[in-house]
Parts: sequence; structure tokens; C-alpha cells
Amino acid sequence: MTPLLRHQLVEEGRVQHIVLDAPKGNILSMAMCQQLEAALGAHRGEPGVKLVLLEGAGHHFSFGASVEEHQRDQAAAMLAAFHGLIRALAAHPVPVAALVRGKCLGGAFEVVTACHLVFCTADATLGCPEIKLGVFPPVLAVLGPLRLGHATSERLLLTGATLSAEEALRLGFASQLVSGAEDVLAFYREHLAPLSAQALRQATKVSRRASGLLAALEGPLQAAEAQYLAEVVTSHDGNEGIAAFLERRAPAWKDA
Repeated sequence: MTPLLRHQLVEEGRVQHIVLDAPKGNILSMAMCQQLEAALGAHRGEPGVKLVLLEGAGHHFSFGASVEEHQRDQAAAMLAAFHGLIRALAAHPVPVAALVRGKCLGGAFEVVTACHLVFCTADATLGCPEIKLGVFPPVLAVLGPLRLGHATSERLLLTGATLSAEEALRLGFASQLVSGAEDVLAFYREHLAPLSAQALRQATKVSRRASGLLAALEGPLQAAEAQYLAEVVTSHDGNEGIAAFLERRAPAWKDA
């Protein structure tokens, strides 16, 4: 399998740095999702790791999940792979920090909502445009209210609007505006490096359990996935929107 990302331990083995490495879009195909989940697992059990830093190579974090894999014959497998990755990210035992530069759309934004800390460069644009393709983003639907607030999440879900880096910061979704990975590592050195790795694991675990985030990725996400497969994948408009995007034309909606 062609490597679609690279990862290494830095900061004396305390930080795992993962880079999505399929520019310019760093598309989250099923293969990319599987490789990312495997990378997370590679150092999951090492007690000294205190942070995972996730970013995209090039000018953009990621354009999102593969639109081709949203087609009817691949949708079930795509959702299974993607939601498996989301659950692995959300339950990771140490904080995962996303560094977002440029476009972070669709499934990529959903990946970022599952991370613990978010850092944005000034040109970052985050959002889920799925509604414009006649479908909806299941992970944003269930995690958005917890991570962004219900009103903001619902607006993004229903309109496909995006957030700027400054808007993400004002919402408290982004922790800090940065210029690049070195700024995130500086944050790590100041705030996390002096701490006990065991204490970080305990705090991460209790926070994710108490927030309801892990519970949302069980029953509610399962229900959203089932709705997507039963009612969106089988609909005219759900297929028309995907086909129109791939064929670079305007969709012809039938409202059905």
C-alpha cells in the first residue's frame, strides 16, 4: 500500500508528529483513514507520550473525505472506515492536537472536531459543505453541538458555511492562532512537557467520558450512519449531488 502519511516521535519521544502526506488535498480516502488509525495505534501504549500533533503536508490540512467513495457502492465501507478513525481519535489516551492550515473541509473538519486541541494558521477555513452535495456529515451532526455549541453546529450543518481561523478562536474551538508546527511544539513545551504523562492520560480519559463525546460516537453516530445509508444513499438527490460534483456540473435536484 502506498504510504499516504508519515509519522515520527519528536521532543525526546514525547510527541508523535503525524503528517497527512498526499498533497495538495490530503484526501481522507479509506486507505488514508486506515493508515492514520494504524499510526495512532503505533505508539498508543507507550506511557511516556504526551501529545500527538496532526497536520497536513503542503498548503492545506485536507479537502476532506473522498467524494468518489461516497458513491452508493462504496458508501457503507467508507463510513465504516471513517467512523472507525473518528472513534480512535476521540478515545486516544493522550491529547491529539490538530494544526489546521488552509482548507479543512468535510471529513477533515470532522476529524478535527474529534481532536482535543486545535491550532489554526491565519488562512485556515473550516467547515462541512456536504449539504451542498445533497448529503449530510454524520460526525459533525453528533460532535458539533459538543465541540462548537449547538447553534453554530446547526448553522454549519444546514448551510455548509465555513469558519475562519478567527471565528474558530472566538468560539473557543481553536486554542491559539499559530504560524506553524513549531508554535504548537512551543505550546507543548510550555504547557504539557512539565506535566506527568500519567496525569495527562487520566485527565484526557475523564474529560472525554464526562463530556458525553464518547457516548455520542456510539448510539447517536450509529443512528446517523444508519440514516445516511438507509435514506440518503438510496435517495435521488443524495446520488445526484455526488454525481454532479464528480462531473463538474450543477445538480438537478428532485427533492427526493
